Amino acid sequence: MPPNDSVLEAPLRHVYKPLPHDSGAKHVQGAAEYIDDIPEPAGTLHVAVGGAPVARGTIRRIDLADVQNPPGVVAVITAAHIPGKNDISPATADEPVFAHDRIDFHSQPVFAVIATTRDAARRAALRGKIEVAAETPNVTVEQGKASGERVLPDYAFVNGDAAKAAAAAPFRTSGMLRIGGQEHFYLEGQVALAIPGEDGAMLVYSSTQHPSEVQHIVARVLALPDSFVTTRVRRMGGGFGGKETQATQWAVIAALAARATGRPCKLRLDRDADMVMTGKRHDFAVAYTVGYEADGRIRAVDLDMDARCGCSADLSIGVVDRAMFHADNAYFLPEFNIATRRVKTNTVSNTAFRGFGGPQGMLAIERVIDAIAWNLGVDPLDVRKANLYGPGRDVTPYGQTVEDCDVAPRLIEQLERTSNYRARRNEIRQFNARSPILKKGIALTPVKFGISFTLTHLNQAGALVHVYQDGSVHLNHGGTEMGQGLFQKVAQVAADELGIGLERVHITATATDKVPNTSATAASAGTDLNGMAVQLAVREIKGRLIRFASETWKVSEDRISFRDDRVFIGNESVAFGELTKKAYAGRVHMSAAGFYRTPKLHWDREKGKGRPFFYYAYGAACSEVLIDILTGEMSVRRVDILHDVGRSINPALDIGQIEGAFVQGMGWLTTEELVYDDKGRLLTHAPSTYKIPVSSDVPADFRVALFDGSNREETVYRSKAVGEPPLMLAISVLAAIGDAVHSLDPGRPVALDAPATPEAILKAVGPVDAVAALAPR
Repeated sequence: MPPNDSVLEAPLRHVYKPLPHDSGAKHVQGAAEYIDDIPEPAGTLHVAVGGAPVARGTIRRIDLADVQNPPGVVAVITAAHIPGKNDISPATADEPVFAHDRIDFHSQPVFAVIATTRDAARRAALRGKIEVAAETPNVTVEQGKASGERVLPDYAFVNGDAAKAAAAAPFRTSGMLRIGGQEHFYLEGQVALAIPGEDGAMLVYSSTQHPSEVQHIVARVLALPDSFVTTRVRRMGGGFGGKETQATQWAVIAALAARATGRPCKLRLDRDADMVMTGKRHDFAVAYTVGYEADGRIRAVDLDMDARCGCSADLSIGVVDRAMFHADNAYFLPEFNIATRRVKTNTVSNTAFRGFGGPQGMLAIERVIDAIAWNLGVDPLDVRKANLYGPGRDVTPYGQTVEDCDVAPRLIEQLERTSNYRARRNEIRQFNARSPILKKGIALTPVKFGISFTLTHLNQAGALVHVYQDGSVHLNHGGTEMGQGLFQKVAQVAADELGIGLERVHITATATDKVPNTSATAASAGTDLNGMAVQLAVREIKGRLIRFASETWKVSEDRISFRDDRVFIGNESVAFGELTKKAYAGRVHMSAAGFYRTPKLHWDREKGKGRPFFYYAYGAACSEVLIDILTGEMSVRRVDILHDVGRSINPALDIGQIEGAFVQGMGWLTTEELVYDDKGRLLTHAPSTYKIPVSSDVPADFRVALFDGSNREETVYRSKAVGEPPLMLAISVLAAIGDAVHSLDPGRPVALDAPATPEAILKAVGPVDAVAALAPR
């Protein structure tokens, strides 16, 4: 088989081209089919979930008599109706389908109603009486920490004596930072349709990023072999990590209902229930102490990060580890203590969210950098540049060498120049000097994000490709489409490998009965893994066709090429469909299963050393903001982004991902605030109380460019992942807000937490004499 990079010089019709999303027209027309759009089979029933009225306590009695009586109710199910294990956790057996003895968070599912209509099921679910011996819940991370409860053991990266080295440094700064969580707010909510089959088999349509996990856990709960359960999903209306593990519970309940009734059953959560019953981004409380030189170069840092994990482990081992992996961002830390606690609270179990803990760790070190600059009275960008990885300073806290440590400095220098950063900083300084109420801020922050699952065995993917005798191609792989354009990119790879038009490639729904044992579409690795698996499968078929053509036309294999829907064989050419027809007649097998495993990875978590990442994706953003110190209002005036995607398979899709991720990150850091009361109830559980960014929040001056570079590692067409890294570019917005606040009193540190809502900005600004501020100067 030819090496992967040999294709780089081949004529390409589709790869590296800004082609539209395969479902783009359908999205705009409202014609794209999602789970709730699938025509319901005859006799389909609907399921609604009844939840706990308190956040913590022991269940004394579950009275469902009034639930069973209303018209339309067919059945009610509880933990007692589960034939297998009452467990939906991905690994730790600590999260039940239905609570049966203990309540661990408010609205935790206790029972489900099955009825002839969704309305009847929802109304009946409200009639359940759940009597609980209530206990005082631990809601905040501080309460959970004080209780000593953890979902997993504490963990740290340590090198040297950070406290001693920081104390001995010429300068020393300490501080605190609170980092809020985030609701996924996917457009399509959680939904599943389960259809019972012969011999106990179950077909589950699920809006999930992880079909294999849904298959496995449905089988576990129903006491079936995995092979009796098929999970299928053509597309999701957004996922962002919120459908990696969180989709499983609703698929399981739908399958339980289908088993109990023998009829198809559909469960679709409304927005309020979705927000209350599903996990969020982990919120963190961070304390830091840093010792540094007069030029801002870090000598030692002590980072203490407490994560609110909620009531169970879910994915917190990986999420919080990822925060640690990115607590260096793009900076060399000579001595460090990066300590984490995975705190248990009586809130819904927090889960994966775009960046998977990386944003929180990155935000922590960026605040450290800002604090150093504020204390020294220098430009934060100069402190950032002084601390970048470089020759002789290229080993991360987890022992991986940054082999391409020249990329971040070059990328930052380019953005500094193209964004006109230095001149704009001077202009902002002059503006702030003459503007008493409105203050501007600017920041340029980098991103270095490791690409691979840190649980090494997940770095694998499979694909199934059929070439039919008419030359059309059926394409299937283990990745899931959630709007990011994965299916389009993979189709481009398949089409160019065979030298045919995209219209010949039929993209089909992800299904566990076609490609088994798949990993979640997560960790930004969807194209890296599935694109390579498809490429390998296609090359296997192509190799058979080349051998057949060589034998049939008596031409050496090196004189056979595929392009423009034709196959060139020596001095002749035939249509691709003509060759496939002849190959069929010649009994050539035109189907292949491709399999790819990411090379070079190794990670010893016990030692905290290894190479967990195949490569790094880089980026930088320069953001300018304007704040009102009397109201706390803020607007983002301009954003310049330069992002590294290697050799982009599809620049249009990649730029769309960069823009969307940035705005989502901006929402996390400025407007999206999760508020719980002291009883553990989520108060911000609808769009009326939880503010995601809207079109008017997108900067009017929004400049995005792709960094010109190729992946040094052998990825599919030398591209790089793009799903998660750009979200962290939005840290520049929070840093710019901090810069604006700092201009009020340059000698005082800025205590600005995230999200930087108007209230948080006013708190950071501190008391303001409005009369004096408005007085003429």
